[in-house]
Amino acid sequence: MALLACNPTEAGRDNRILTNRLINKLVVENLKHRPIRTLLSVLVIGLQVTMVLTLVGLGRGMLEDQKTRAKGIGADLLIRAPGSSVIGLSTNFNAKILPFVQKQPHVRIATGALVQGIGGLNTITGLDLKAFSELSGGFHFRSGGPFTGADQVIVDEFYANEHKLKLGDPLKILNRDWKVVGIFQPGMLARVVVPLDVLQDLTANTGKLTAIYAKLDNPALTNQVITELKDKLKEYPIYSMEEWVSLFSVSNVPAFMDFLGVIIGIGVLVGFLVVFLSMYTAVLERTREIGVLKALGASPLYIVNILMRETAVLAVIGSVLGVLMAYGTRWIIDTLIPGSLTQAIVPDWWPIASGIAIGGALLGAVYPGLKAARQDAIEALAYE
Repeated sequence: MALLACNPTEAGRDNRILTNRLINKLVVENLKHRPIRTLLSVLVIGLQVTMVLTLVGLGRGMLEDQKTRAKGIGADLLIRAPGSSVIGLSTNFNAKILPFVQKQPHVRIATGALVQGIGGLNTITGLDLKAFSELSGGFHFRSGGPFTGADQVIVDEFYANEHKLKLGDPLKILNRDWKVVGIFQPGMLARVVVPLDVLQDLTANTGKLTAIYAKLDNPALTNQVITELKDKLKEYPIYSMEEWVSLFSVSNVPAFMDFLGVIIGIGVLVGFLVVFLSMYTAVLERTREIGVLKALGASPLYIVNILMRETAVLAVIGSVLGVLMAYGTRWIIDTLIPGSLTQAIVPDWWPIASGIAIGGALLGAVYPGLKAARQDAIEALAYE
């Protein structure tokens, strides 16, 4: 294939267009000629994109779920334990703070909650259901109703679906047998709720709370009440609910961005190695073809151009596949474990994850491309 030099004439432009078309056709035919290798390369690059999008989606989805449940409480302010982290399980504090808060000016009602981890990301919450219902308007039950006994539990619909629970089913948590008496609409505080005093005794947290929620007689006075409470409870973090939910961001999750960086680094390495091996093998298999192209006048840049275009096509198709597979991972999570994990779709990360995949793939094609470009035409034609 003779290569015509670039020139500003119309004929030169036509020749460049023709040359590009020939290169593109050659790229497509090369990829079609090795379908298994092409499909595997696309799949691995797609998995790399899916891995990044799923991780970011899980982080954002879990935080959005927490934000929704916090808003569903209906409180005006929140008090947490001294030294507690912004996001995550808080340490517990003395419940004697609760009567003090209840007596403060403009506090119409205040109630406490105890939160206990039960494995993985799941928690169980202890509530004074009567006080919480007065503060929030109560849980909206899909079936059943509130607990009335010490061994009864209510769960949200997501948790019930994940664990295939129905009214009257037994549920073993914290080495104790509970009976499911209510399944409520998701989006309010917790997924698993039991009587506060029972959970306090069961977890050796008698007289302890994880958080206090308060509702005021006039929400417009929230900042004023918070200021007054901070003067009296100097060690306790106190937030308006609006401020609290605004803190639910990935940047406030300890080490999440570092972990994401590690995953991205692994993704780039995987993409680099897969494309490197694929292109290197392709160069060896196509030694005679490269020799023919060089004998016809192909320049080293022309050879590199072909391989880089092949790589770009693989990376772009893999990136699109990765985005589509991210929808698949969300469907799997929503179907199998909706009570444990929540994945959001993150369109703003599509170009980032795709750019990472394409960059890693092109980097992996550099050495095989240069190796092909340096091959001697005579030796390549004699290659068996």
